[in-house]
Amino acid sequence: MPVSPQAEAAHSLVTSLQSRFVEGLEDVARRHDHPGSFFEVEWLRDEGRHGGGNRYTASSRGFFNRASVNVSQIHYDDLPEKKLGSATALSTIIHPENPHAPSVHMHISWTEMKDGSGYWRVMADLNPSVLHPEYRDRFTRCLEKAAPDVFEDASAQGDRYFFIPALGRHRGVVHFYLECFQSGDPDADRDLAHHVGDAVVGEYPRILEDAVRQYPEADAAARAEQLAYHTLYLFQVLTLDRGTTSGILVHDQNDLGIMGSLPAVVDRDLLASWKRHVVAPQDELVQGLVDALPAGSRVEIDDAAKLRLAQVVRRHYHEHPEALKQQASGDTIPPTVDNHR
Repeated sequence: MPVSPQAEAAHSLVTSLQSRFVEGLEDVARRHDHPGSFFEVEWLRDEGRHGGGNRYTASSRGFFNRASVNVSQIHYDDLPEKKLGSATALSTIIHPENPHAPSVHMHISWTEMKDGSGYWRVMADLNPSVLHPEYRDRFTRCLEKAAPDVFEDASAQGDRYFFIPALGRHRGVVHFYLECFQSGDPDADRDLAHHVGDAVVGEYPRILEDAVRQYPEADAAARAEQLAYHTLYLFQVLTLDRGTTSGILVHDQNDLGIMGSLPAVVDRDLLASWKRHVVAPQDELVQGLVDALPAGSRVEIDDAAKLRLAQVVRRHYHEHPEALKQQASGDTIPPTVDNHR
């Protein structure tokens, strides 16, 4: 374990949020005849010498289309040549099977350098396949209440980060994003991360419960919207998301965990059609992603496909490191990748 008390406190925070979130999601699934939806998977960084993590994953195509609640902590106290001391993170994505229930993403992490400096990354966003304004508004209010002093700035930064230039639209409908956040008051910063996590862990299961009760059935049009949206989600994550790319480039010991955010099924033909909308060399990346998927139109993203997709992303940025500049950014660009090297 890292020696830093800040890293220990961050780990305690994210593991508590992980436990409570999984419990809350399990409770909703159980009430809808899907008990025991989540199972735990552990992974190690360099056989445990530099940390690792665990994730709770839901079986696909049950109550959840795809769900993953990950905690990780890596540390390099024994490697003096590295600038990074430790990185502690909770990263979760929930894609319900019911298209009327919105997907949610949350990421809370503490990154600490060897010199003792550090920063938080706090993200929470609501991503519906079928928009129901009441859920959007509830999620917005819970974040505004949790972080009133920074909500406006975090929303603006989130809107910038989750915008997809090639398609002229955002990934979701509520975007809260603080990058490299440090106010000068470490206790207040940790409390802010905790408040945002508490808000999402508390409110999202209630939104999920209400959605599946209010809209127990989904017609063909709603399913089609969900398939198109899940395809867009994969497109954004694998072509624009710096967190996903950073994780893939740093190491290959948790590719399945990093790819745990991908929905279970996407439209391969729709993904291929977006190649013409991106600028070079990202057109090569989109084509590589399409080629990594199974043949057909409506295709499953199983573990084998996840591993192929991770390799495509890793190879692309090794061959085109300049393309990292085309990825999403809010107000600042985190130095995570360089600091791991």
